[in-house]
Amino acid sequence: MQLAGAITALVTPFRNGKVDEEAYRELIEWQIEQKIDGIVPCGTTGESATLSHAEHEHVIEICVDQVKKRIPVLAGAGSNNTTEAISLLRFAKKAGADAGLMLTPYYNKPTQEGVFQHFKAIAAEVNLPMVIYNVPGRTGLNVLPATLARMAKEIPTVVATKEASGNIAQISECIEFCGPDFTVLVGDDFVVLPAMAMGAKGVISVTSNIAPRKVRDLCQAYVDGNIPLAQKLHFELAPLNRICFIETNPIPVKTALHLMGKIGPDFRLPLVDLAPANAQALRKTLQAAALV
Repeated sequence: MQLAGAITALVTPFRNGKVDEEAYRELIEWQIEQKIDGIVPCGTTGESATLSHAEHEHVIEICVDQVKKRIPVLAGAGSNNTTEAISLLRFAKKAGADAGLMLTPYYNKPTQEGVFQHFKAIAAEVNLPMVIYNVPGRTGLNVLPATLARMAKEIPTVVATKEASGNIAQISECIEFCGPDFTVLVGDDFVVLPAMAMGAKGVISVTSNIAPRKVRDLCQAYVDGNIPLAQKLHFELAPLNRICFIETNPIPVKTALHLMGKIGPDFRLPLVDLAPANAQALRKTLQAAALV
């Protein structure tokens, strides 16, 4: 399993209050056709917070079944309850996922020692690679680079991080402190190119839901040493990156996929439809990018 390049944090389509399995399978197939490097089911963009446990498991099963080992599947399996996180990761392994995307504990705000012990306890129970998902803007907790480096050194199944602080200095320290054998993936589309220049291996992307080939090509251009092309793609993607966060993710990107004819318009409360003015701006941006 190689965790690198463009990995899509995939939306979960709904129809009539239920997971739309047909649309989800078609999305996965389109992503693979567009040469995406990996898929995350049940991440933040997949509205995992509003999925029941049964739905969470079903979505992972659908994804693993549809992918059929063609690309890595990183199953969302994090929790602020250590016992629950163990259960979620155990299911991900049973379902055939290649790794677990492990959101750091939220709301209860553990210390850095608590974060370390949380993931150490999970690793002791489930032998599956873990990607530590640090997104302080959502969790209220920031995993410091020194803590991440300690996990990389002392917990063998901690093999990567999704670093979504958006802080270039912190991304740099994660790469510096963890060393070349540890994989740093960014979680913010707007920092992909500068982060890869420092040694990050790629991105777990929101924008690649709607432009998978272009995000993948940006990562590949940098790996190939074609810096002018990487810069060109970086700036071509910039308007899409901005519009995908004009409101809370995944509202804009799911609306975009609906406008592109790939999924229905359904959200689950407390998420609601994109405001009309923002929807108009989104449509114009998609038109300019020739996506609608």
